[in-house]
Amino acid sequence: MPLSFIRGFTLASLTFFSSSIFGEEWDVTVPMYDKGMATFYVQAQIADLDASEFMVDTGSGYLTINTQTLSALQEKKQAQYVKELRAILANGAELTIPVYKISQFRIGTCVIRNVEAAVFPARTRQILGLSALNKAAPFTFSINPP
Repeated sequence: MPLSFIRGFTLASLTFFSSSIFGEEWDVTVPMYDKGMATFYVQAQIADLDASEFMVDTGSGYLTINTQTLSALQEKKQAQYVKELRAILANGAELTIPVYKISQFRIGTCVIRNVEAAVFPARTRQILGLSALNKAAPFTFSINPP
């Protein structure tokens, strides 16, 4: 699929659609932006923290937050420990990481409740993965047209 570039920016969006099962008609379109190497990012908000940047990664099984975000959530009692899991990173390295249930995750006006998030060390990049995207399904990515 060709990418459209305007002055160095890729036009893209992530759109969530309603399910006809619930009889609702709505859609939420969230702009995505490309920071290079065809990786797309969105602004999202965890619980009542400030909005932050998440890399969209449909190959990641979990919403991923860093320990700095977890600390802020724990101070406000908005994260509950669920389990540990063994993660295999893209470079083949293995880690044992904790998973927490996050009370609320907001992408645009789409609110996702009780989503599981894997917690990676330090100030690592946060990832919008399938544990959140599956709860918001159905959705589409649109690159051209944006």
